[in-house]
Amino acid sequence: MQSGDTIAAISTPPGEGAVALIRISGPGAIEILEKVFEAESHLPVPRRATLGRIAENGAAVDQVLATVFPAPASYTGENMAEIGCHGGILLAAHILELILRQGARAAEPGEFTQRAYLNGKLELTRAEAVMDLISARTPLALRAAAEQLQGRIGEEADAIRAGILEIVAHLEAWIDFPEEGIDPAAGESLLTMISAAGDRIASLLATAESGRVLREGVRVAIVGPPNAGKSSLLNRLLGMERAIVSPIPGTTRDTIEEAACLRGILFRLTDTAGLRETTDPVEREGVARARRTIEQADLVLHVVDASIDFQEPALREREILVANKVDLVPGGERLPAAAIGVSSKTGEGFPELVEAMLRETCGSHLSAGQSLASVNARHKTLLESAASSLKAATALLESGAPPEIPAIELRTALDAVGRITGSADTEEILEEIFGRFCIGK
Repeated sequence: MQSGDTIAAISTPPGEGAVALIRISGPGAIEILEKVFEAESHLPVPRRATLGRIAENGAAVDQVLATVFPAPASYTGENMAEIGCHGGILLAAHILELILRQGARAAEPGEFTQRAYLNGKLELTRAEAVMDLISARTPLALRAAAEQLQGRIGEEADAIRAGILEIVAHLEAWIDFPEEGIDPAAGESLLTMISAAGDRIASLLATAESGRVLREGVRVAIVGPPNAGKSSLLNRLLGMERAIVSPIPGTTRDTIEEAACLRGILFRLTDTAGLRETTDPVEREGVARARRTIEQADLVLHVVDASIDFQEPALREREILVANKVDLVPGGERLPAAAIGVSSKTGEGFPELVEAMLRETCGSHLSAGQSLASVNARHKTLLESAASSLKAATALLESGAPPEIPAIELRTALDAVGRITGSADTEEILEEIFGRFCIGK
């Protein structure tokens, strides 16, 4: 991605709608707007929408609202302009083409937010939160992204980095100025400071799994023998008739994948072929796919028919035994203690099933009222690297190694934590992060 030039893009999704938004950012943004925009009464006042028209060779193209944001008081920190025109693929594309003819270039994915980061308007974790906010598919994911946008993760990373920096400063002062009599260990205080930094890193790392769940959802495999009611269970969880339900064994021969938001968490549900030995080559492939789905799942719902005799399966970790069709079980008959009895026909037992699904996958990490700001995969890798370096530094100090050696490990930890917020970054990291954004953001 280049910088210093003027970029433009359509910032609303393609398709027909009431309005479309076109953004321009860079040193020539306001001048380019003035070349294509004719105000009806007065020139645009900063941060106030002005009615006018887009003109081409003196002819009106569309009546629009234009807003200017002079630097540095803009999203990117540069001169910015926004045009709100009537929605429509051809109209918005034509106005963008007029802007590009005046010297702007088409923006790359995430380039507006990258410029905001480079110009000090956003630190890196908050820039990542912008993408999480756009892609959130559940209320809890939206809330978590909003908390991160407020700087929760960045503030904690900065606090950890400040603590490690203090430790490094102490060690390097002893290395550089031995005549001052600075004690590198200072009793147990240095090790205590390293331990405190490690504890804070561990607390952030503990949010990684809940962060993955919020961003990606929980992969759930619905498995069991034929005619146990797996497809009926899927339909009830989804609240719609998605899978074909039939009394004929082997009806489901391929995996069926759908997403459901349950208590604010995204569950990616996969209905699978009934697990049994078969000579039918198509059904046999369906069973093989079912077994692969089980291996990749975060949670397995093992469904059995409660209305007939069944052999209680040995449950794996994060596997729930679901006894379906309890509406057909005569009163007084008891189910296995490990089973959750449900009826896909009446809905009986489904609140308890959903509660168990949440308990098995989310635990207490996503409880109501708790902060949802959580680290992503990039943060997790960097925090694990920092934790490893702190552990190595501790071992070196306890073994009596010269302070220069643990200082190297501490500086490695300092660099890793700094990369979380962008205090220490590389061009490759920025390209990877902002390349996932949509064009116009």
